[in-house]
Amino acid sequence: MTTSIPASDIRALSFSHSRQFVDWMVGETMSLAFTSYQTGRLFMIGVDETRKISMVQRQFSRAMGLHVSDQHLYLADLYQLWRFDNVLKPGEVYQQNFDRLFIPRKGHTTGDLDIHDIGVGEDGEPIFVNSLYSCIATLSNTANFKPLWKPSFISKLAAEDRCHLNGLAMRDHRPTYVTAVSKSDSVEGWRHRRRDGGILIDVESNEIVVEGLSMPHSPRLHNGELWVLNSG
Repeated sequence: MTTSIPASDIRALSFSHSRQFVDWMVGETMSLAFTSYQTGRLFMIGVDETRKISMVQRQFSRAMGLHVSDQHLYLADLYQLWRFDNVLKPGEVYQQNFDRLFIPRKGHTTGDLDIHDIGVGEDGEPIFVNSLYSCIATLSNTANFKPLWKPSFISKLAAEDRCHLNGLAMRDHRPTYVTAVSKSDSVEGWRHRRRDGGILIDVESNEIVVEGLSMPHSPRLHNGELWVLNSG
């Protein structure tokens, strides 16, 4: 569930932006949504009618994985995977500034899976990186999750975060590429190879296509190119 943020926390939180940031957002006709698991917050940033930054924040327990489409938002926290739906009609505006109003419509209790990247499959159901069990998974009505795929070097599904699988790139609503911090098949073995053990895996062929990365995250397909954050 979302919780109110104490006034003391709001006053303690400050943010700044570059001089060109507002012009860029206006020019791209866009808003931003991102999570901060260390503070347990979902942030949504836009520009109001006076061309000033407008920021909305909501608090969750370890907010992490996030997927946003035109009408839906998926958010993973410590124990749940939430779906928010936009309730505004086309052209409708909320409080004079907001053209989307995302309301929580469905919360699925998964338990602690350390969910990272989230996508949406052809059936409209979320597909997510289950980092704790080193696999790609979806929701299940009878278990914490339903496994869909795991790297070939992972010998079994266990709650051991063996390779720190984290990033997911989707193409046509299908998992295409994933990132992991190392090719490890032992309990949290990735922690010893953060500097240069990172890999990019082709999901369909289950082949490692790039290695030697440093803590890779967030693979994304854009305009026919694959982008990967080499975060280390």
